[in-house]
Amino acid sequence: MMGVENVKVLGILGAHRADGVTAQLLQAVLKGAAASADTELVNLNDYELRPDHDSQPNADLDALEAKLMAADVWVLAAPTYLGSLSGVMKNFCDCFRGRIARFNSVGEAVPDRFKNKHYVTITDCYAGGIENYLTGVTDATFKALDKFLTMGGLIKLREIVVTKTWGMQTITAAKQAECERVGARAAHKKERDDSTMKRYIQLFFMIAVMALLTMGIEAGIQQLIPLNNFWAYYGVFVVVFYVLLAMILHFFTVVKHRRR
Repeated sequence: MMGVENVKVLGILGAHRADGVTAQLLQAVLKGAAASADTELVNLNDYELRPDHDSQPNADLDALEAKLMAADVWVLAAPTYLGSLSGVMKNFCDCFRGRIARFNSVGEAVPDRFKNKHYVTITDCYAGGIENYLTGVTDATFKALDKFLTMGGLIKLREIVVTKTWGMQTITAAKQAECERVGARAAHKKERDDSTMKRYIQLFFMIAVMALLTMGIEAGIQQLIPLNNFWAYYGVFVVVFYVLLAMILHFFTVVKHRRR
């Protein structure tokens, strides 16, 4: 269905089952997007994926590249197996890595033709919600997809995760509704930037809060250990501020992904 905003949302399924939980999540996102965008679902199992070689044509990768180029939003869905990305999706990422970005003379990835497109990532796992929240079973999957996609300069919109899928035949009504909402919002994504100003504002407030907390902690320390000179006060401030910053960076780099 062609949307009034002429947005194309492409779903990419990297799972062994075409009707499993992962596929249902992807279909729900595309259903939400279909009200106002052109949608298409690609099952990676329908393609013979292999790395590029100079002497051999690669028709399947060419076909996938054309679909990816035509889409404004990519929705990648893959289950988490053994704490990492499913083999089907991993194989696609491995085979397509030479096309997702341009590589310079020292092998660094430089965003090229896919830059500023947007993406949504989806995964599911057998682990329960509490286990996933505490141990981050699905983190490796999201990180692998993020690394692959950000190589190409794509901008992330959202993550979706479902836990405790052992024996699950259909996704819940609540998760169906969540996926449809994500799809609807993705289809209306007009901005093609990385929200730089928003990030600067967030950084400002983060530093302001950290400084306030640091001063509060330092005031408490001063009740126990007198800080009678500038350098003592400054040294304690730097150490406390550093610890708080390290904790925040750890959160955003390790436990920021959706887990329940």
